[in-house]
Amino acid sequence: METASAEGEAMSRPPTPPVASTEALEFLKSISPNELKDVLFTDTLVTISDTGKELGEFTITVEPTRHNGQECLLVHANSHGTIDNVPMGTSVTAYVTTNLKTLEQQHHEYVKLEDNHLDKKTFVTIQDGQYVMNRIVSQGETVTRAEQTFSLETMHGFISEGSNLLLQRVMINRGETYSNLSFISFDSEVTLCPAAYKNLEERHQQVGETDVTVQGIERTIHSSKGLPTSWQSYFLSDGHLTSRVQVGSPVMMRLLSLPPPMHKDEQTVTITIPKKPINWEEDMQLYSKFLDRKEELKGDHATYMKSHPELKALLADFLQFLLLRKPEDVVAFAADYFASFSASTKPGSAYATSNEARFVPRAESPFKKNQVHTPTQFAS
Repeated sequence: METASAEGEAMSRPPTPPVASTEALEFLKSISPNELKDVLFTDTLVTISDTGKELGEFTITVEPTRHNGQECLLVHANSHGTIDNVPMGTSVTAYVTTNLKTLEQQHHEYVKLEDNHLDKKTFVTIQDGQYVMNRIVSQGETVTRAEQTFSLETMHGFISEGSNLLLQRVMINRGETYSNLSFISFDSEVTLCPAAYKNLEERHQQVGETDVTVQGIERTIHSSKGLPTSWQSYFLSDGHLTSRVQVGSPVMMRLLSLPPPMHKDEQTVTITIPKKPINWEEDMQLYSKFLDRKEELKGDHATYMKSHPELKALLADFLQFLLLRKPEDVVAFAADYFASFSASTKPGSAYATSNEARFVPRAESPFKKNQVHTPTQFAS
């Protein structure tokens, strides 16, 4: 009986969260702000099938910004395409510090099946000294919501999809060999798992009409609930992405033309061309176009309002309840108010947010069982 009880306790005990390797943590500490200045550029690739057919496009942009008063980098990756006549795509918007710590990330995946539309939204942010993860999955008419919290200590060495893009650029720019860089990341089911990085052998790749030597990195997510998932990415020596593929997938992303060379030591010369001031109110042609467009929009809006009389009633009711409740968080109150019209909304007060604060994503933007019909192929 004692043995059975011990086994039962072991089965009910939550699994031990993964931890990043010492080498991985040291790597993050070693990254300097000046080093990240060399990875502030845009990559644009096309998604092609194994037969060479273009299916979509993939774009990554990185730029400096501020988030809640803190200087950081804004990483935006967007991909969309069509496989077997099924539209699908992924969008990632992340705010990342110079040590690749994710302050906030919004991750949206979708597959527009004809009879069973799949949509996944995952929001991760730091709130009240911990990471808060909210996930909304819509499949057909079914909507499921989940929320998890993680301590900052548990997330030490966490690499999100957004920070992963910066990490690989830094690894390539350093030109070093890595064999034991093991961070932690989310798998497709938003479970924390080890994320291992290693170098791949150099190879030649045809980009446009030029044969170039590219360097590769393999990223593997070791999921605790399924088989490992790997992505192989190849880069130019300056960090520009030339190809990316999920191992086992029939599609890949490729660079079609070489980007202009970047000269790190060369000072940028800015040529300013004075703009001729335009007073459109005094220009008869421009003013006439403005009036025509104005009347066109007013007519279009009036037609829509006339076709949907419920719109005025809906907005009037919302404004009335808003002024009655006077919530501190107007956005959260609006989210709960309009969510109450959905049949899938959980029972409860639609105005709970005016009484207590809770996490609400800022915006819906600013990565597997069937690999053909999953947006993970386009994940960043």
